[in-house]
Amino acid sequence: MSGAEFVPFSLVPMLIGVLAAVACALPGNFLVLRRQALIGDAISHVVLPGIVVAFLVTGTVAAWPMLIGSAVAALIAVAMIEGISRFARVEPGAAMGVTFTAMFAGGVLLLEQSDTSGVHLDVEHALFGNLESLIWLDASGWGSLIDPAALAGLPGEFWRIALVALAMCVLLILFWRPLALSTFDEGFAGTVGLPVRAIGLGLVIAAAIAAVAAFDAVGSIIVIAMFLCPPAAARLMTNRLSVQVLWSVAFAIASAVIGFILAGYGPLWFGFQNAVSAAGMIGTVSGLILALAALFGPARR
Repeated sequence: MSGAEFVPFSLVPMLIGVLAAVACALPGNFLVLRRQALIGDAISHVVLPGIVVAFLVTGTVAAWPMLIGSAVAALIAVAMIEGISRFARVEPGAAMGVTFTAMFAGGVLLLEQSDTSGVHLDVEHALFGNLESLIWLDASGWGSLIDPAALAGLPGEFWRIALVALAMCVLLILFWRPLALSTFDEGFAGTVGLPVRAIGLGLVIAAAIAAVAAFDAVGSIIVIAMFLCPPAAARLMTNRLSVQVLWSVAFAIASAVIGFILAGYGPLWFGFQNAVSAAGMIGTVSGLILALAALFGPARR
């Protein structure tokens, strides 16, 4: 494939997939180490109704309305969990399961009953993303990468996920020591004056922001694989936190690049005519990387 075809139609979707995977993998490392991995699952379910309501109110899928809607949905979820567990005397884990399932189902129903014909937002988009459509129409080849006029035509989703990925990197650098201490020894972190609960809440908020930013690319289902698989695979490669984070970034990039290529060109190599879901293939590759790490990772024991 020539640059005139690859750059407009494949480069930007692939980069968006890479940035989404990295943005989710960075906080995912600490969720996995804290044994809170299913929070990534919970976040992906909770944010959907918030995103849909934000769209219904504003008529757009802009970043700030989506973030505000997701934050409100998260607060409602917390209130529902507390209310169910307290008044119905249900175990908190069961209350969480009921809340997340109910809110996710409500988001899907809202999508089905609303008119989303003017934008790329429907049930399939919400579940599996819309990565293939995030193309760069103003590009004409590799020279467009240094053309200011062409760069101005990059999809807004690219700048959004790039900003979030950069923010995750900066936050990780700034709060590395508090995160590490509170993750491995919460009691000691509290005795030295660290706000353990605030750190945990901040981690969940960062994960929620990453999930919302990745929504356009991979939807609310495949984002779970981005949160869990690269960090879990990285944990099986080393016992050092800093090295684990680097491994997780490498696995995230590999899953996004290999998954996107296999989704677009893999079926053609085997004689089929239609491509498959890029987000689905990225999730599949992430799972395969985790399986290989489980079998051959040096720190798996």
